[in-house]
Amino acid sequence: MMPPAPTTREALLEHQVATLTGELERLKAEVERLNQERTVLRLKIDAMARRLFGKSSEKLAPAQLQMVFDTLSVEAGPQPETMPEAGTTAGIPANPDITSATVAKRKKRSLAELIEGLPQTFTTLIPPEVLADPEAWRAIGNAEQTRLIDYTPGRFSAYVILRPKYVRIDAPHEPPVTAPLHLLQDRCMATPRLLANTLILRFEQHLPYYRIEQLYTRAGVALSRQTLSCWTGMAAEACGLIVAATKAEVFADGYVQADETPVRYQDPARKGSCGTGYLWVFFNPVRNLCYFAWRTGRGAACLESIVPPDFKGIIQCDGYSAYNSFIKARAAAGHQIRLAGCLAHARRKFFEARAEGEDAAWVLAEIQKIYRIEAGLRESRAGPQVILTERQLHSVPIFRGIKTRLEDLHARRKHLPRSLTGEAISYALNQWDKLEVFLTDGRVQADNNSVENTIRPTAIGKKNWLFMGDPKGGDRAAVFYTLISNCHRAGADAQAYLTDLFTRLPLPQETTKNLSGLTPHGWAASHRPATPQPAAA
Repeated sequence: MMPPAPTTREALLEHQVATLTGELERLKAEVERLNQERTVLRLKIDAMARRLFGKSSEKLAPAQLQMVFDTLSVEAGPQPETMPEAGTTAGIPANPDITSATVAKRKKRSLAELIEGLPQTFTTLIPPEVLADPEAWRAIGNAEQTRLIDYTPGRFSAYVILRPKYVRIDAPHEPPVTAPLHLLQDRCMATPRLLANTLILRFEQHLPYYRIEQLYTRAGVALSRQTLSCWTGMAAEACGLIVAATKAEVFADGYVQADETPVRYQDPARKGSCGTGYLWVFFNPVRNLCYFAWRTGRGAACLESIVPPDFKGIIQCDGYSAYNSFIKARAAAGHQIRLAGCLAHARRKFFEARAEGEDAAWVLAEIQKIYRIEAGLRESRAGPQVILTERQLHSVPIFRGIKTRLEDLHARRKHLPRSLTGEAISYALNQWDKLEVFLTDGRVQADNNSVENTIRPTAIGKKNWLFMGDPKGGDRAAVFYTLISNCHRAGADAQAYLTDLFTRLPLPQETTKNLSGLTPHGWAASHRPATPQPAAA
């Protein structure tokens, strides 16, 4: 016989209490499980953040990180929340063996330890006074030794400079003389060849410092990233006059192309987060020269600080508003600067809208005619006056036809303003006066693709080293992007150029007055093989 169903009020209340109690226990268990999962996930995030952005001393060891990952597969029981003890990371006990190994790995090694066991090369420097009159001098004591680390691809060696001391035979009471030593070598334990190789790996091959450190360690010498970074800063400072001379040449002809690209950098004011700076690039098509500059902003004030105060002429750029603000400020100061537009930027918008109808396709076909004319002028190596004449005869009518059709489409509102074709038409008409500048000056190119090609290699670096270590790192990068890029344009070996340059630095006072032979183009011209002369009949 079945028991009677609870009908009294007390029985109903007991049944509801039991049901709610069971549901409450289930929810408590679910909350506890979610709290445990949250804790594990926070540990994983902290571990990955330290691996990416933390200091070396704060990184989790691989064994510790694996322990965090393994926690996901274990059903942890409820534990009281406690503060981590001293010597622990995120509640995980520190491993004394791992800590001691990390400290030992980061111990700074002396120069003697670094070059121990390396093959040695010796060179002796004799003072000019002794070379002029050897019979009047005698050597005394031990020679001054300057030990440096040298590098040829895949092989380290020790480079020892001996500088004997000499006193005059007829005046032994006077101070001894030794051959002078370059300040750059005195400040750095790397030879010019090793210094140049490091900078090529960093700014031509775009390797981050930790990978350069690994390469050098496998080759036999463990050089820390901090040491490599300090070398870069010292070399950039020494090259300041060369870069300043290059900048003067870039702006000398009154026509430059300009562009900028964002680069993240670590900003101490942001407490761990990265700011966004910009590499500004200026290219002179007349001399085939470029100049890089670094700024932590992108406004008109950056242009004001880069472009020389006395610059007058044409700047070719995209439609970014900071350029308009800049030329208005210069115009108020009495310096007239014209902006030339980029036909490639206008064409790109029509290319994106080509699927919307025949109007965009027609504009693309007309612009293609202009580029065919420009290609023919480049192939014939025409001068500015010939280029201007050909453009007036052939390109101007095409441009007028494009403008007439765009104005008609805009007036009839055939395309919605927010459609791709409508936006392309609005952009082209707003930029039209700037786009026509190249039709009035034979030096000006139809677009600023040249400066965009100049800045493109830096994108490879951004993917490799992700961000600048500090704001000053951008200034150092700009120095060597300028030198290496101009070496490529001059057809010179960038590593050979930097090696020779670091051998000469610092420059004597008389050399600083004429730096044309030390810029990449000047150096390439002086080191270019001579053209063999035909034999006399």
